Amino acid sequence: MSQPPRAPAPQLNRLVYRELRPGRDYWVLDDALPDPMAVRERALAAQDWVLGAPYRPESWPGMRLQPGLTAGELAPLERWMLKQTGCRKVYAPQVGATDRINHNCVQVVGMGEGRVKPHTDSRALCTYAAVLYLSPDIPAHAGTSFFRVVHPDGRLGGNCVPSRFANLVEAFGTRFVPNGLFVPDVAVDARFNRLLLYRADLIHSASAYVGEALAERRMTAVFFWMAR
Repeated sequence: MSQPPRAPAPQLNRLVYRELRPGRDYWVLDDALPDPMAVRERALAAQDWVLGAPYRPESWPGMRLQPGLTAGELAPLERWMLKQTGCRKVYAPQVGATDRINHNCVQVVGMGEGRVKPHTDSRALCTYAAVLYLSPDIPAHAGTSFFRVVHPDGRLGGNCVPSRFANLVEAFGTRFVPNGLFVPDVAVDARFNRLLLYRADLIHSASAYVGEALAERRMTAVFFWMAR
C-alpha cells in the first residue's frame, strides 16, 4: 500500500524578526468602552450564535456573534486606532468569493473548545487587528501572545510575515506545522474592557481559553481593520 505524499516542510527562512515595541507594533487601551457590560449582556442574551470548532469544521473555535458592537460603540475605537497607527481612514477590503472577514464579532471560547494556535491574519483582509476582552473575571494569563519560530537547530527565527505574502500559510508554503515550531515572544495580559491593537502580520494567538459555563468562558470582541 502506497504512503500518502509527505507534507512539505515550512519555509522558515521566509519570515523576518521584528522586535516588538508597544506604541509601534501593538497598542493597549484600558477602559476602552464606557459600558462594556451592555455589550456583554447583549451577547449573552443572543440566540443566533454561530458555532465553530469543535462543533463544526471551522478554523476558529467556540462560537461567534456578529455584529458585536453597535456603530456608536465602535466609532470611538476606530478613531483611537487611526490616531495610534497614524492612518487616515478605514476602508473595506476587496473580499473575494473564498474570503471571509469576521470584523466586529463577539467570540466565546471555553476550556477544551480551543487551543493555542499561532497564526497571522490575512493582509488581503486587514492591516491591523484588535481584541477586546469582555469577561469581568478573566484571568490575566488568558490574554494574547505573540510568537516567533524556532529553527530545527534551535535558533530563534522570525515573528512577522513579509509584505510579499498574504499570511503565514502562504509564507510557509504549507499548512503543515510541526509541534514545537513556535515559542512565545511577548504576552499581553487579559483585563476586562482592555483593547489590544496589533499589526496583522505578526504571529499571534490567544494565550489560553478558560471556563465551562457560557458566562465563565473567555469572551472577546475581535476587529479587523483595513486602514491606510
